[in-house]
Amino acid sequence: MAEKNWHEGSTLPIAVQAVVCLAGTVAPARAFALSDGFAAPSYLGQLDPNVVWEVLIAGIVVCAFLGAIVLWIHSSLRRTRRLQLRRNAFVSSAMNNLNQGVVMTDAQRRIIFCNDRYLEIYGLTRSELWANMDGHELLKLRRKRGVLGGISDDEFYEKAASHNGLVTELPDGRAILVKFFVLPNGGSVATHLDVSEQRKLSRQLASTKQFLESVLDHVPACVAAKNIEDGCYIFANSAYERFWGFSRDHAVGKNARELFAPVSAASIEATDRAALNSPDGQFRNEFEVDRGGERRMVASIRIVVRNESNKPEFLLLVFEDITDRRSLSQELESTKKFLELVVDNIPVALIVEQVKDGRYLLANRSAETILNRRREEATGLTASDIFNPKEAKLIIARDEAAIKKRGMITEEHPISTKDGLRLFLTRRATVLGDTGEPQYLIKTHEDVTDRRQTESRMAHMAYHDGLTDLPNRAAFLQALTQMIEACEGTGEEFAVLCVDLDGLKEVNDVFGHALGDKLLIEVAKRLQDSARGGVVARLSGDEFGLIIDGKQPDAGLALAQQIGDAVAKDFQIDGRAVRAGVTTGMSIFPHNGTDGASLLANAGAALFRAKQKSRGTISLFQPEMDQQIRDRRVLHQDLSVAIKNGELSLAFQPQGAAGHSVAESEIIGFEALARWQHPVRGQVSPAEFIPIAEESGLIVEMGEWILREACREAASWPKPLQVAVNLSPAQFMHGDVVGLVHSILLETGLAPGRLELEITEGVLIEDFDRGLALLRRLKALGVRISMDDFGSGYSSLSYLQAFPFDKIKIDRAFITNLGRNPQSAAIVRAVIDLGHGLEMSIIAEGVETVEQLAFLAKEGCDGVQGYLLGRPLPIGKYAGLVGRAEVMELALKTG
Repeated sequence: MAEKNWHEGSTLPIAVQAVVCLAGTVAPARAFALSDGFAAPSYLGQLDPNVVWEVLIAGIVVCAFLGAIVLWIHSSLRRTRRLQLRRNAFVSSAMNNLNQGVVMTDAQRRIIFCNDRYLEIYGLTRSELWANMDGHELLKLRRKRGVLGGISDDEFYEKAASHNGLVTELPDGRAILVKFFVLPNGGSVATHLDVSEQRKLSRQLASTKQFLESVLDHVPACVAAKNIEDGCYIFANSAYERFWGFSRDHAVGKNARELFAPVSAASIEATDRAALNSPDGQFRNEFEVDRGGERRMVASIRIVVRNESNKPEFLLLVFEDITDRRSLSQELESTKKFLELVVDNIPVALIVEQVKDGRYLLANRSAETILNRRREEATGLTASDIFNPKEAKLIIARDEAAIKKRGMITEEHPISTKDGLRLFLTRRATVLGDTGEPQYLIKTHEDVTDRRQTESRMAHMAYHDGLTDLPNRAAFLQALTQMIEACEGTGEEFAVLCVDLDGLKEVNDVFGHALGDKLLIEVAKRLQDSARGGVVARLSGDEFGLIIDGKQPDAGLALAQQIGDAVAKDFQIDGRAVRAGVTTGMSIFPHNGTDGASLLANAGAALFRAKQKSRGTISLFQPEMDQQIRDRRVLHQDLSVAIKNGELSLAFQPQGAAGHSVAESEIIGFEALARWQHPVRGQVSPAEFIPIAEESGLIVEMGEWILREACREAASWPKPLQVAVNLSPAQFMHGDVVGLVHSILLETGLAPGRLELEITEGVLIEDFDRGLALLRRLKALGVRISMDDFGSGYSSLSYLQAFPFDKIKIDRAFITNLGRNPQSAAIVRAVIDLGHGLEMSIIAEGVETVEQLAFLAKEGCDGVQGYLLGRPLPIGKYAGLVGRAEVMELALKTG
């Protein structure tokens, strides 16, 4: 700043220097010229000596003056160049760290910027680009390198500028999504995103969906599904169409009353209600329906399908027409054929053997796998005729054992089939004749190879983490219980460590969750290496647990330090150097707990304390920590009651235009902030109760109250000032936030343009596509959307490109450091320029000094917020600013 101010004021000093130089040169020269000691050359004898000296002096003065001007111009150019270089370096660094390739051109289509990701995607090098290269020349270079495809330049720009963009298939199989945007100044921005994985997943999903629909379509029974909420059909198979005589397109989107006769609709709806009220979510029954004036009897089973939250979502119904089957006039042959059909389609192998000679009387289609021949060929043969001697001897022995028992025998054993050796579950049941002697032996063989493998995998998954393959929390608690049983009464000690991985969220935000998962795998390996065969488990997303025996707490602290050193070393993942750290909490058996749950909870309490102190620290459990946890739980309960009892209130902090002084900073609006006056604790800090509300989910209910009260209050102000309200990411993930905002605006009568919703990038990090869609719907209501805490995250630039925010709030950390370090000033200046370039207004929060306000006004910041303008106070303290004081004064005068 000092250097900048010097340059800005350098014009006058240089001019003064020139005048001083002129005066200082003329006086002594003229005096010396007039002195007697000077003798002019002979060839100047005819000229007046005074004139000669005056000419020389004037020349010297002019040269000095011109030199000063040159120095001033040179200094100004250097200052301007340094400022430009700083801005370019900041923007270039930010753009080069995007996961998308970016190319920017000016109005003449000349390339003015191309980030490293673009070159990496298409295998280009920066040396292949040249100055004043335009977009068509860049496309020509890509076409030459074989990474453009058979598309003309015009087609490329036309499709890339469309809503869906252009997807380019590269020779190596990658798919790149290109989107082209024309800027107001005539220039353009093109983004290039690798969408190979998304396209692969989409194709897999479509294939899976098509397969499932095909399977259901070929099921002979009538299958349909309907929404529980409105009873409308959402699916029907071919058998369903054939039964009712209309297409599934006619049925989808309609309920029973719209499709069927009143009597049939009533029966169907009654059956639906019975299924929903069934304790196990299933209901079987038989009832009559009217099909085109014909009464038909159907056998139905209805199953309630639940979602991830275990809430009923769909009703699956399967039924078949049993009218003919129930008819007493049905012929015996029809019954026999039906039974044969059923037997033939049983999904397990069925063989009926005659006890007296061991010959096979019946085999269904599934049994052909066991017999290694067609079922017709097996009829009349014995086991000795079909299998090799060794297999036949074993089968006959098992058959005789079942016949001797005269009951059911179940066993699992391998059987050689055309698909190789498979594991079968075999059931043998003896059927007695009229004389009470064994007559038939019924054998079923069910291939359970895949099931047992799945069960084995599921058993492993039940006690292991799917990503790192470490034991999970359940397995860790079992190991703790076993360790306690082994050490109980022996005087031996062991430590339980809760290790939290620091920096995982940042890695996920910057590099993506795929790289974050790889980091977790590498961390798990280092933990196992450090534990040297000890118990290591993954307890949650970024938290691990360890058990270490030995003299405590020395052994536990030594292991914690060793883990910290191991994880602190850089991880080389996908060619990137990734850094992480750990914070550790520790409890000791038996001093800090005598059961697994207590030891783990106390280690978690120590970890919580360690994270409060500083990341990367190690904390040993102390008894007072347990009290702190209980206090936090009590505060959570009190907060829940406070929300229901209306103990919360709102404070409003002014927001003003950025003037050069407080007097010039006109108030343009207020931000609504929650405050809690606890009946016992007194005023509870938002820094204390807001995180509790976020963790517990209370923020959704609290946020709705804050939004409604802020809108109701703002609607009552005589002056139409803006009101800003913070929305939590949890409000976007749970509930209808768009419907809530719309209903509150209608309820309170507040004009949508006066409401500003402040969001953090967490709204988009959780689910980018869903968050973006909700923001667009909110903006369509007419409200303003502001990006809060800009600069504190890792993906804000890409979000600014994806969504046209109305306002950017610069994080207070940068404002606080204004005047302390030049980096903060450069960042704030760059953010202001970036926001204005994107046609977004800028507001700085945390303004507390006149110097900060003057700097922001000078740099063109649109608005400010902070203690300098006003603290968060009840709106009554700002009655004059919202116009209530004038209204009251007018009322008193007219009253």
